[in-house]
Amino acid sequence: MAYQRRKTSTVKIGELHIGSDHPIVPQSMTTTDTMDTQKSVEQIIRMVNTGCELVRLTAPSMNEAQNLAEIKKALLEKGINVPLVADIHFTPNAAELAAKIVEKVRVNPGNYADKKKFDTIDYTDEEYQEEIDRIKEKFVPLIKICAAHGTALRIGTNHGSLSDRIMSRYGDTALGMVESAMEFLRIAEDENFHNIVLSMKSSNPQVMVQAYRLLVKTMDENNMHYPLHLGVTEAGDGDDGRIKSALGIGALLEDGIGDTVRVSLTEDPEFEVPVAKKIIERYNQIQQDNYPQIDLNNSTKTDWSAFEYKRRESHEVYNFGAHQVPRVIIDFSNNINLQASDLQAIGHIYDASIDKWHMSDLGSDFIFLGENKAAFMLPMGLKAIYHSSVWNMVNDKVNAFPLFTTDEILQGKHQIAHSSTLNFVKLDADTITEKIIAQANEIKNVVYIVESKAANPMTILRELFFKMNDWNVKNPIVLAHNYSSETDEEKFMLHCSTDFGGLLIDGFGDGIFMTANAIENKRINQIAFGILQAARTRISKTEYISCPSCGRTLFDLQETTALIRNRTDHLKGIKIAIMGCIVNGPGEMADADYGYVGSGVGKITLYKGKEVVKRNIGSENAVNELIELIKDHGDWVEL
Repeated sequence: MAYQRRKTSTVKIGELHIGSDHPIVPQSMTTTDTMDTQKSVEQIIRMVNTGCELVRLTAPSMNEAQNLAEIKKALLEKGINVPLVADIHFTPNAAELAAKIVEKVRVNPGNYADKKKFDTIDYTDEEYQEEIDRIKEKFVPLIKICAAHGTALRIGTNHGSLSDRIMSRYGDTALGMVESAMEFLRIAEDENFHNIVLSMKSSNPQVMVQAYRLLVKTMDENNMHYPLHLGVTEAGDGDDGRIKSALGIGALLEDGIGDTVRVSLTEDPEFEVPVAKKIIERYNQIQQDNYPQIDLNNSTKTDWSAFEYKRRESHEVYNFGAHQVPRVIIDFSNNINLQASDLQAIGHIYDASIDKWHMSDLGSDFIFLGENKAAFMLPMGLKAIYHSSVWNMVNDKVNAFPLFTTDEILQGKHQIAHSSTLNFVKLDADTITEKIIAQANEIKNVVYIVESKAANPMTILRELFFKMNDWNVKNPIVLAHNYSSETDEEKFMLHCSTDFGGLLIDGFGDGIFMTANAIENKRINQIAFGILQAARTRISKTEYISCPSCGRTLFDLQETTALIRNRTDHLKGIKIAIMGCIVNGPGEMADADYGYVGSGVGKITLYKGKEVVKRNIGSENAVNELIELIKDHGDWVEL
């Protein structure tokens, strides 16, 4: 079957239309003070010039909400008619005012009518309904104003700001996120208001994807077909922010879920939009016929669930499968005269002065040499893969392993000579049969490398895992794809993050092997480890959960993030949240080990998990205080 978008209703936002009958829309959010009309207008113009079709601005109080009128007026005077969205959190009266001015209002159900104190309350059903009635009393006036002014509404749930009421009944779960939105959606439907977009954002792509899928299933069960806004919140900057965003957003777009996109980077918003457009354009240009998408209402054909993580069960072969972390394979088959210095690009550094190797945290596990033989002994942490015919002539078979093609398997060549330890068999996901699997498994210790020649291989590879389950195949499986036609490094990063990361967060894949002629091996290796980190299947570096900045931000977020990264990026496995304000801080930091949050102008509050440790520290000394906090809890490692 061909690629299909999930069928949705159409939401009108000014002159912009969002829904499955219209192209996927890129949007972004200003980082300026909403009270600064000139700077806000200048930034919005830069955003629009990069292709931004919908602009969100924060309105934390009545003053900012009122000034949206001045910003809109100034934009119109310059011929800019981009729809504006007011971002509301704790102030219903600001939302009601903004709804009379701008084309769309975003409310966060976790804090629009609730205050988050991290209290656990055992509600009776009657008490819970009383809370819903209280929310309705605060929310209905906004709905009536939106209806009267033709204003659209986004019900934007954030994983990090679920209310104490939701947390008490549903916990910190995708179900809690969905129910948080559904409470508000039911109220809107009771008022016969339907000009609504929904979102389910999290800094963890796995949680984000599961929440959106569950929301779609829940809406389908209730005959609701609202469009969805996609985003991974607090994604970070640089490679990490792009990889994490493409992983979560792309995994959903693969199944036709999503109608508008924002990539949340800790960078200026004009840098977000081109990334969003590169993710989106892949789905506006799909022409392949074979596109097996998930039916979220009937996803029980295997023991796999679209709504919770469970790693595919496999037996261990050498250092693949079972409890082993996914492995990284890098292609050196085009390096005819491989030198020891070439391996530095993939994390293996040779020091000739002492004749020793050093492996970094981003040291790849295997190199594919094809028909080329290494003229030197590889470092202990790195193994070689050869075409099976060449492997037969390699002396050191302890550290080298054969790769068999499907034709060689069918011809029985694997039975003549193979490794007693580890054998690779390359499979084409488009043509695989149970017969090929049965013949390959005539030898023991087989790891499959599977690839599809399709431009968008993710759903085809996922379907292969379902077949393997039906055939009761428990061998480890490495995900592979050839991106030889891709010359844009950023596109390569975004595409493979979706293709591999989208499978990894669903529990599929025991390794990744991506090739790209135009991309250097150093970058391929960095991106491979970045995908594994974002999917949280192999932690090799510090993780930063940093918000993209907005008008609420109380310090220079980009500069501070760079400073903290410079001081702490050697702390492998530690998660540090860097938040510009308190809106999503404590909740989103529930997934972080330490938090650095703006609590006032020039003031920082430090957290350990969700707990406040130090309040209102001067920003000039806050990074040092953060490092002391990490040391106090025994997580510091000296360089």
